[in-house]
Formats: sequence, structure tokens, C-alpha cells
Amino acid sequence: MAKIDVSHVGSLPRTQEVVDFIFAREQEQPYDEAAFDAAMAKAVSDTVRKQVDAGVTIVSDGETSKISYATYVKDRYTGFSGDSPRNAPADLKLYPSFLKRIAESGGTPKYARPMCTGEVRSKGQGELEKDIANLKAAMAEHGAERGFMNAASPGVISLFLQNDFYETRAAYLEALADAMKAEYETIVASGLDLQLDCPDLALSRHMLFTDLSDEEFIKIAASHVEALNHALQNIDPAKVRIHICWGNYEGPHVCDISMDKVFTTLMEARARYILFETSNPRHAHEWTVFRDRKAEIPDDKILVPGVVDTTTNFVEHPEVVAQRLERFVPIVGTDRVIAGSDCGFGTFAGFGAVDPDIAYAKLGALAEGAAIAAARA
Repeated sequence: MAKIDVSHVGSLPRTQEVVDFIFAREQEQPYDEAAFDAAMAKAVSDTVRKQVDAGVTIVSDGETSKISYATYVKDRYTGFSGDSPRNAPADLKLYPSFLKRIAESGGTPKYARPMCTGEVRSKGQGELEKDIANLKAAMAEHGAERGFMNAASPGVISLFLQNDFYETRAAYLEALADAMKAEYETIVASGLDLQLDCPDLALSRHMLFTDLSDEEFIKIAASHVEALNHALQNIDPAKVRIHICWGNYEGPHVCDISMDKVFTTLMEARARYILFETSNPRHAHEWTVFRDRKAEIPDDKILVPGVVDTTTNFVEHPEVVAQRLERFVPIVGTDRVIAGSDCGFGTFAGFGAVDPDIAYAKLGALAEGAAIAAARA
């Protein structure tokens, strides 16, 4: 019988103990490093167990030790200090009463976003190696055969940690690619798959580059992929996943660039697995882009559509999940479709719209729906 693997974008809800440790470190408060490490190891074990219990077949560490999927690099690389300007997405600016409401309700995460103010260099792979060890130990303990680990792309780092040191944006991207290269290679050398988080290929259109035309932005996105591919030059694309999104927040999303416009750029990334949103109400219709441009999808690409949402507490019916997956099966075949989520459930430590228990219920529905779609394939 056909099988459809089940995965997700990577970040999962963190326990309060983990959040407290992360923010103690973030705010440079004293904390017990041995207790920190023990808490992370236990939390990763619990996170992997919950994924396996839910039916996830390609697991992650939930990004447990990271403050966020992009800004964690400030703790592992030199060259960052001060604070970067905050840019509200353009769609939220169009609806100021809604923007005010979510800001006043605590609906926006608060964490440091320093500028790049010096040369970007790795402080060593020690923190990464702890993350890898925790994930591999948890996989062995709970019988998970396949895992992946997230890493920030050069482009998304440049989005959230803006440049105030390198002469040009291109030079900053090149420096980031050179610096991140060892992190990417270390993850793959460990036996895990590497996932690159690349919302810069879509989200940054309405967050940072609002003054450009779509065509001008596509050139920016292409330069981001070029930098990423440079960093991946020694890695087998079969071990690489890339995730694109328009922002993991509930909002109007009326300024989102279309998948059709970023499609070619996305396909040029040195990554076999393409993770993208299809539950988001502004992008659910865009499965037709993959249908209509099937000839442009390289034969080695595997599609990982997001078939559960990560911004609401609705638990999708497994039949809805199955129907969403079944849109993609005729395009590339059952063996080239993996069930995924739109984005992460714990993108920022201590912040998430979805209740932790409901997040795992959604993953359970994801697995059930994948089984239904596979049985009907």
C-alpha cells in the first residue's frame, strides 16, 4: 500500500521551564548551565515522543533551545549588537485598529533583534552539537527513524538582523552564507536532514521591500537563493528541505506576493523538499500553480504542502487533510508528497497562537489524513 510520510515545519510549543531558561539567557540573567542543558534534553525527548505518538514520521527537536527560528544566530555568531528597526507587515498597517488590538493584547512576540555591527563569524558549533545530540538521543529512545533540524537561511537572517556593517546587502548575504555553511554541513554530517527556513522569499516582500515592484523583489529573492545555494554547495540536495511562507500570523495577508511569482525562484534552491503553505486562506487556491506548472517542477523535488494551519485552534478533520493532500498526488505522485504544516507551532519561544495540546492534536489529524489519502491513492 502507498504511504505518505508525515512531518511539519519544525518549531513546536516549549514548556514553561524551557521558556524561562531561554529568556534568562536572553536577558543575561544568571542561570545554571547544567540545569539548562538537562532541561533541554528532557524537553526534546518529550517533544519527540509526542510527535511519534501523533504519527509524525519525520521528526524535529521542536527548535526547543532557540529563542526563534532566525534570531538564535545572534547567540552563535559574532557581529551582532544593538537593535534592528521593527517593520510591521504591510497588510497589518492597512488595518491599524487590528494592528493596535494585537499589539495591546500581547499578540506580538518581544525578543532582541540586534543589527549586524561587525564581522559575522561562528563562535563554534558547541550549541548546535548539543541540539543534534539531544535530537538523536530522543529519536533512538522513542523509535523515530528519520529527523530534521532547522537552520536560518542567509536571507532570513538579513531580514530580521539587518545590516549596519557590510558595505552592501550583497556583501552581507555573502558573509552570512560563508558563516552558516559549517552549521548546515554539521547538521547533514550528523545524519539528520537540514531544513532551511526561508520566509524571506515571500514574507519579506510585504515586510521589508514594500517600496519595490514584484519584479524588483524577485531579483532580491533570487539573490537570497544564490547565497543559500553557495552555502549548500557541498551538501547533497537530497538531504535538504526549504520552507517558504508569508508570515505565521493571523492577519489579512492582502499584501502577500503570489506563489506563481516566486515559484521559479523557489524551485532553483538546492533542496529536494519544498515546504509551503496551502491551508492559509490567502494561499489555499495556489495548489493550482503546481498543477499548471507541473513541467517546471524538477523530477527530484518532493512537495510538502502545509495541510494543517498553525494560526488557529481549529483541529482539521482528517478528511480535510486527505483532500488537501489529494490535490498534489496527481501532480507528482504519492511517493513525492509528504504531509506538512503551514508553518511552525512555536515559532518564537513563549509565543504561539495554538494551544500546545491542540498543536499535537493537529499533528494527529495530519497523520490520520495522510493515511486516508495514501489508502485512496
